[in-house]
Amino acid sequence: MTEQCIIALGSNLSEPDKQLRQAFDALGQLTNCRLLRCSSLYSSHPLGPQDQDRFVNAAALLETALSPVQLLLALQSIEHRFGRVKTRHWGERIIDLDIIFYGRHLVDIKHPSLTIPHPEALNRDFVLVPVLEICPDWKLPNGTALKDQLANADNFDLHKIN
Repeated sequence: MTEQCIIALGSNLSEPDKQLRQAFDALGQLTNCRLLRCSSLYSSHPLGPQDQDRFVNAAALLETALSPVQLLLALQSIEHRFGRVKTRHWGERIIDLDIIFYGRHLVDIKHPSLTIPHPEALNRDFVLVPVLEICPDWKLPNGTALKDQLANADNFDLHKIN
């Protein structure tokens, strides 16, 4: 059985637009996954410390036979290959890959670094806008339209860059 999953991507180091394009390619090569759609790239102010460069953000729609934890581990492997090193909370990064949605389900699993839907996704325009570009009719597990969340999201000075 497969599920459709939405992955959020972000980078603000080492040519971030190039990092995201390479990450799209890496997602497309994951075993037991098929890359269905990729959003445009968007520039946004950083969420955390403001002494860092703007982020480039995007979203990808995957179809996967991997479990949520297997998918998390696969994404962490990509981050590791790209050279991600966490230096500070909400700090700069070469690549960040987050599972935003795994199917239409609330996933309740016992893993210290995974909550689905992603707990802050609905509060961030730099997540919602790219997701809605590729999945305009996506519904939350409670049946609410994702697009209805955009009015309440924080604004990070988001600009489409391609």
